[in-house]
Amino acid sequence: MKKGIHPEYVPCKVTCVTSGKEIEVLSTKKELRIDISSFCHPFYTGSDKIADTTGRVERFRQKYNMK
Repeated sequence: MKKGIHPEYVPCKVTCVTSGKEIEVLSTKKELRIDISSFCHPFYTGSDKIADTTGRVERFRQKYNMK
């Protein structure tokens, strides 16, 4: 690697605005504020809701008079 051309990595405090949790990582910035993280995203927390798709095929068949 060439000297003097790469950014300096510093400890960075990442704050999730939604959950208020903070983690520390290395970054070129000293502080980051994010809207969503693995602390509050439904996919990671297990609180996601699956859309109810039952009956869609039956409604399609009824709409177009199919068997």
